[in-house]
Amino acid sequence: MKYNGKNNPRVIIIQKIYSKLINNDLDLNFPKHRYKKFIKDIVNGTLERNEVINNEINLHLKDDIDVRRIDKVFEVILKSAIFELLYKPTTSTNIIIKEYLNASNFFIDLSQTKFLNAVLDKISKKIRA
Repeated sequence: MKYNGKNNPRVIIIQKIYSKLINNDLDLNFPKHRYKKFIKDIVNGTLERNEVINNEINLHLKDDIDVRRIDKVFEVILKSAIFELLYKPTTSTNIIIKEYLNASNFFIDLSQTKFLNAVLDKISKKIRA
Protein backbone atom coordinates (compact mmCIF):
# COMPACT_ATOMS: atom_id res chain seq x y z
CA MET A 1 0.00 0.00 0.00
CA LYS A 2 1.37 3.38 -1.03
CA TYR A 3 0.95 6.35 1.29
CA ASN A 4 1.92 9.93 0.89
CA GLY A 5 4.06 11.22 3.73
CA LYS A 6 1.15 12.82 5.54
CA ASN A 7 -0.79 9.55 5.78
CA ASN A 8 2.05 7.04 6.08
CA PRO A 9 1.77 5.53 9.60
CA ARG A 10 5.51 5.15 10.02
CA VAL A 11 6.18 8.73 8.92
CA ILE A 12 3.73 9.83 11.63
CA ILE A 13 5.45 7.52 14.14
CA ILE A 14 8.85 9.04 13.33
CA GLN A 15 7.46 12.58 13.64
CA LYS A 16 5.76 11.89 16.98
CA ILE A 17 8.81 10.25 18.57
CA TYR A 18 11.13 12.95 17.25
CA SER A 19 8.84 15.66 18.62
CA LYS A 20 8.82 14.00 22.04
CA LEU A 21 12.63 13.72 22.06
CA ILE A 22 12.99 17.39 21.19
CA ASN A 23 10.38 18.52 23.72
CA ASN A 24 9.91 16.03 26.55
CA ASP A 25 7.09 18.14 28.00
CA LEU A 26 5.06 17.75 24.82
CA ASP A 27 1.72 16.03 25.28
CA LEU A 28 1.41 13.52 22.48
CA ASN A 29 -1.93 13.52 20.76
CA PHE A 30 -3.01 11.09 18.12
CA PRO A 31 -5.53 12.50 15.67
CA LYS A 32 -8.02 10.34 13.85
CA HIS A 33 -6.22 7.99 11.47
CA ARG A 34 -6.97 4.62 9.97
CA TYR A 35 -3.99 3.18 11.89
CA LYS A 36 -4.30 5.31 15.06
CA LYS A 37 -4.02 2.35 17.46
CA PHE A 38 -0.94 1.00 15.64
CA ILE A 39 0.71 4.44 15.58
CA LYS A 40 -0.02 5.01 19.27
CA ASP A 41 1.30 1.53 20.22
CA ILE A 42 4.58 2.01 18.35
CA VAL A 43 5.17 5.58 19.55
CA ASN A 44 4.41 4.87 23.21
CA GLY A 45 6.17 1.50 23.16
CA THR A 46 9.32 2.92 21.60
CA LEU A 47 9.45 5.74 24.13
CA GLU A 48 8.69 3.46 27.10
CA ARG A 49 11.23 0.81 26.09
CA ASN A 50 14.01 3.18 25.08
CA GLU A 51 16.48 1.55 27.50
CA VAL A 52 15.76 -1.97 26.18
CA ILE A 53 16.14 -0.72 22.60
CA ASN A 54 19.44 1.00 23.47
CA ASN A 55 20.66 -2.27 24.98
CA GLU A 56 19.81 -4.09 21.72
CA ILE A 57 21.69 -1.46 19.74
CA ASN A 58 24.71 -1.71 22.04
CA LEU A 59 24.60 -5.50 21.97
CA HIS A 60 24.24 -6.00 18.22
CA LEU A 61 25.42 -2.78 16.58
CA LYS A 62 28.18 -1.40 18.79
CA ASP A 63 30.70 -1.80 15.95
CA ASP A 64 28.42 -0.05 13.46
CA ILE A 65 26.76 2.81 15.36
CA ASP A 66 27.43 5.15 18.26
CA VAL A 67 23.90 6.24 19.17
CA ARG A 68 25.19 9.40 20.85
CA ARG A 69 26.69 10.56 17.55
CA ILE A 70 24.07 9.69 14.94
CA ASP A 71 21.49 12.05 13.54
CA LYS A 72 18.39 12.21 15.79
CA VAL A 73 15.99 11.41 12.96
CA PHE A 74 18.08 8.38 11.98
CA GLU A 75 18.07 7.31 15.64
CA VAL A 76 14.28 7.60 15.84
CA ILE A 77 13.81 5.54 12.67
CA LEU A 78 16.20 2.89 13.94
CA LYS A 79 14.64 2.69 17.41
CA SER A 80 11.06 2.49 16.19
CA ALA A 81 12.00 -0.25 13.72
CA ILE A 82 13.81 -2.16 16.48
CA PHE A 83 10.76 -1.80 18.71
CA GLU A 84 8.62 -3.42 16.01
CA LEU A 85 11.17 -6.19 15.48
CA LEU A 86 11.13 -6.91 19.21
CA TYR A 87 7.47 -6.48 20.10
CA LYS A 88 5.45 -7.02 16.92
CA PRO A 89 6.29 -10.64 16.05
CA THR A 90 3.29 -11.04 13.74
CA THR A 91 4.64 -8.35 11.40
CA SER A 92 7.19 -9.82 9.04
CA THR A 93 10.76 -8.57 9.20
CA ASN A 94 10.71 -7.72 5.50
CA ILE A 95 7.59 -5.57 5.91
CA ILE A 96 9.05 -3.69 8.89
CA ILE A 97 12.30 -2.95 7.07
CA LYS A 98 10.56 -2.00 3.81
CA GLU A 99 8.10 0.32 5.54
CA TYR A 100 10.79 2.12 7.52
CA LEU A 101 12.98 2.49 4.44
CA ASN A 102 10.01 4.00 2.57
CA ALA A 103 9.29 6.35 5.48
CA SER A 104 12.95 7.29 5.82
CA ASN A 105 12.88 8.78 2.31
CA PHE A 106 10.91 11.70 3.78
CA PHE A 107 13.66 12.46 6.30
CA ILE A 108 17.12 11.27 5.27
CA ASP A 109 19.13 11.09 2.06
CA LEU A 110 19.73 8.01 -0.07
CA SER A 111 23.16 7.17 1.37
CA GLN A 112 21.73 7.19 4.89
CA THR A 113 18.80 5.07 3.71
CA LYS A 114 21.22 2.48 2.32
CA PHE A 115 23.09 2.45 5.63
CA LEU A 116 19.78 2.14 7.50
CA ASN A 117 18.87 -0.83 5.32
CA ALA A 118 22.15 -2.58 6.14
CA VAL A 119 21.82 -1.84 9.87
CA LEU A 120 18.18 -3.00 10.04
CA ASP A 121 19.02 -6.15 8.08
CA LYS A 122 21.87 -6.95 10.48
CA ILE A 123 19.93 -6.34 13.69
CA SER A 124 16.79 -8.11 12.44
CA LYS A 125 18.82 -11.28 11.92
CA LYS A 126 20.08 -11.04 15.50
CA ILE A 127 16.74 -10.18 17.11
CA ARG A 128 14.62 -12.62 15.13
CA ALA A 129 17.10 -15.47 14.84
